[in-house]
Amino acid sequence: MTILGVGVDLVHVPSFGDQLDRPGTGFEAAFLPGERSDARSHPSDSARHFAARWAAKEAVIKAWSASLHGAPPVMDEHVHHLIELVTDAWGRPRVRLHGEVAKHLDGLTLSVSLSHDGEYAVAYVILSS
Repeated sequence: MTILGVGVDLVHVPSFGDQLDRPGTGFEAAFLPGERSDARSHPSDSARHFAARWAAKEAVIKAWSASLHGAPPVMDEHVHHLIELVTDAWGRPRVRLHGEVAKHLDGLTLSVSLSHDGEYAVAYVILSS
């Protein structure tokens, strides 16, 4: 295994929740139906789960960008809707890619870790071959 890029992102949950609640921000469109359903199915504050998923999407973009160091970007930055966080029966997260992002990262592995603490959610992603 060769590590090609690493990404990390930290999100302030209350601020992110305010943005989600504000009409017209477009943040909710960045989440696929399964992500919206999963985040809203938790008994705790759904903003916390949305924030962790947003952090993971940002961390994927950062890891991918790090893997391209010295080369120009291959896509626009607004690809969040093509990066999906899914969980297994035990709640362990995994990244599922769609569309052009999936084509560009075909054959590579994205490992993700999510965490929450107080008012913050963090995600860490490793892109490897």
